[in-house]
Amino acid sequence: MTTALAPTLTTSDRCDRCGAQAFIRARLGGGHDLLFCAHHGRKHLDKLRSIAEEVIDETDRLHAEEHPSEG
Repeated sequence: MTTALAPTLTTSDRCDRCGAQAFIRARLGGGHDLLFCAHHGRKHLDKLRSIAEEVIDETDRLHAEEHPSEG
């Protein structure tokens, strides 16, 4: 599994299952991607790891948004 250093998913990337903001991208063969919100991504993560060429998991951004740094 790959965790991106800089966010690659934006607020316009939506979960293929429910339409919520996507935080997980699974890159499949043939140039196809599956996008998932944190909830559905966690639900399917084991299966995604076994079939995807790459999994980008940006769910850590959710915790960063809950506790923005003071500055």
